[in-house]
Amino acid sequence: MLAVTTAVASGSRSPTHLDPDLSWAPPSSAWPLGCGEAGVDLLALVAHATQRGVVLAASVALVGFVVGCPLGAVAGLARGGLERAVSRACDLVQAFPTFLLALVVLSAVRTPTRSHLAAVFLLTAWAPFTRLALAQTRVLRDAAFIEAARALGGGRARVVLRHLLPNLLGVVAVQLGSTAAAIVVSEAALAFVGFGTRDGISLGSVLDQGVSAMLRAPHVLFVGAAGVFLTSVALMIAGRAFDPSIAPGRRGH
Repeated sequence: MLAVTTAVASGSRSPTHLDPDLSWAPPSSAWPLGCGEAGVDLLALVAHATQRGVVLAASVALVGFVVGCPLGAVAGLARGGLERAVSRACDLVQAFPTFLLALVVLSAVRTPTRSHLAAVFLLTAWAPFTRLALAQTRVLRDAAFIEAARALGGGRARVVLRHLLPNLLGVVAVQLGSTAAAIVVSEAALAFVGFGTRDGISLGSVLDQGVSAMLRAPHVLFVGAAGVFLTSVALMIAGRAFDPSIAPGRRGH
């Protein structure tokens, strides 16, 4: 159920403003996407939910990238025990479903916030970036320019920062879009099953409303599903901007 408080100002375009007289109202010129439970404006709710979802997803994906990329590069360059340990850690983290982990952690939190959601997603967000960086480092670590840097007396940190990372960032950065899209879907799913934030401003809350009123107000379910789909697809497409295999002059073709 949507946890909102009635706004004082009548007619405000706010995701927390309720007008019971407009409950489940279909789309119209005044309400382009219609209204949901208790007359909440779906356009305002979806707009705010999408904005907050994208900020959460982008923040977690960027932190995962910043943590995972150097970790994979260092492990791949070090070889031996560290490489095996990091590889096994990635296997372990990616073998456990993030959604189930989030359910376990958030069930112990009395009032979940977006900070709690971010912390839960960060527990696993680093793994795909680390795996990609590790795989790319295995390809690059025997390259001539890496051997030359070592021969000139470059330490491991210098080789990683000056020579290795710049050559694998493009490949690993492609994962940003996929990770962000997965977080948007996961956040919506958590809100749908009741583990979202208390303010109820989530695409999953719209889906929850839509399912509960599927027959009398099908537009609510459609709006929620379209919001999740379009947001995740947009993030996936945005991630392609980092793909080094797409020449600048051919992007979009």
